[in-house]
Amino acid sequence: MSIYFLGAGNMAAAIIAGLCRGGGFDICAVDHNSAKLADLAARYGIRTDTALPALGSEDVLVLAVKPQDMQSAAAGLAVGGALVLSVAAGLSCDTLSAWLGGTRRLVRVMPNTPAQVGQGVSGLFADEDASAEDRALAESIMAASGQTVWLPDEDGLHRITGISGSGPAYVFYLMNALAQAAQGQGFSAAEARSLSLATFKGAVALAEESGEEFAVLQQKVTSKGGTTYEALSTFERLQVASAIQAGVEACVARSEELGRQLAVKESL
Repeated sequence: MSIYFLGAGNMAAAIIAGLCRGGGFDICAVDHNSAKLADLAARYGIRTDTALPALGSEDVLVLAVKPQDMQSAAAGLAVGGALVLSVAAGLSCDTLSAWLGGTRRLVRVMPNTPAQVGQGVSGLFADEDASAEDRALAESIMAASGQTVWLPDEDGLHRITGISGSGPAYVFYLMNALAQAAQGQGFSAAEARSLSLATFKGAVALAEESGEEFAVLQQKVTSKGGTTYEALSTFERLQVASAIQAGVEACVARSEELGRQLAVKESL
């Protein structure tokens, strides 16, 4: 069995990194960008090529190109009965099947970038012709780079995109905001980054170890009338939590819209 990645961008690199950490997989990245291929080969020692070979039913094809480029990338592609994993946001199994000669041996995956360090979260949905063995293989591939979550319906991929798929960007946004606030209090840029990073790491470690609800942990460091209380009261007044929820909803809506747009494009 070989795993072929069509596309050599950031997400392909993240998944490849996880697979190479665990070992035991024959991996080949395929792309027209020779610089990206050379980088992946140097970092992970994988095979690279500018075109896919003939695929067989024992192979896995990971579609890791941008959703907007998927139709052109799939044009004339001979799947050869291989198990297909797609990490393209918004593209339904119906659309992918139409572009791939009718195959339904498909698993859609919504990963995230912490897969690069083995801390990713991947939502998975299997189409009708994916067997239990296919599901197990897809899970083993994605579990190499973090946690996996099987979704009961395809629409769940839009929802998990809004949470864990795009979620790291939300966290980086908050980390940057705290670092900027630290600089506003007179800390250097390097100190501000270090303080923000350590604060987030420590809070996550405490939450994991304690197992307590996030709201309970928040209450434990918040004394009414104290300093933390003032900060959180300001966040409440500015409706920070509501803004985050609205952002997630906008992300989910955009994923749904993208799927509709590309499905329409396929039918034209």
